[in-house]
Amino acid sequence: MNKPQKVVVVTGASQGIGAEIVSAFRKLDYRIVATSRSIKPSDDENILSIAGDIGDPATARRVIAEGVARFGRIDTLVNNAGIYIGKPFTEHTAEDYVAVMNVNIAGFYHITRHAIAEMEKRSSGHVVSVTASIGGEIAFSGIYSVLAAMTKGGLNAATKSLAIEYAKKGIRVNAVAPGIVKSPMHAPETHEALGAFHPIGRMGETSDIASAILFLDAAPFITGEILHVDGGLSAGR
Repeated sequence: MNKPQKVVVVTGASQGIGAEIVSAFRKLDYRIVATSRSIKPSDDENILSIAGDIGDPATARRVIAEGVARFGRIDTLVNNAGIYIGKPFTEHTAEDYVAVMNVNIAGFYHITRHAIAEMEKRSSGHVVSVTASIGGEIAFSGIYSVLAAMTKGGLNAATKSLAIEYAKKGIRVNAVAPGIVKSPMHAPETHEALGAFHPIGRMGETSDIASAILFLDAAPFITGEILHVDGGLSAGR
């Protein structure tokens, strides 16, 4: 008997790291539930695209419900959606705060609750979140990261708490903490300077992050881990 295809939900899936994660899981024959505000329908019958604001509880419910209705199960959730607003602390507006909290915290909270509820039915599953080395754990002079520290650092703590809460229920919870990755948010002319932040001497590629997520997804004895994929940045400079 053939094993059923596994199903992964990917947030922030329309570009950058998210699009790379979708591609990497499809190469392993996973079925995908891909969501972001601007995502377009896919021609691949094994990819279900759902557009919406991930911070909206209704979007989170719909993503998981429609994923289960289409594919019958949820095996993995990748919380990739996130935003960064770099400003001096006192220049942040109330709108900046709400926007970052909506995506980075509410977006994680609502969909993770619904995904774990589905995973509990099968006593199996994996949640992996993309957090951050800079801001999430490390502060650098000249890089404005207070909102990143509040939100991404919070996700690191939540990862460990959830890992312990669900360890005996067959559900693993991990995180990947990237350094600065080449993506649409970084103009090509900034790549050399941004690469210099990393001891390894370059920026990360989206494939570096996707490969780390696939590793964690295939590692059944790893839970509660914050895997740094940051070119040595978190080790020191």
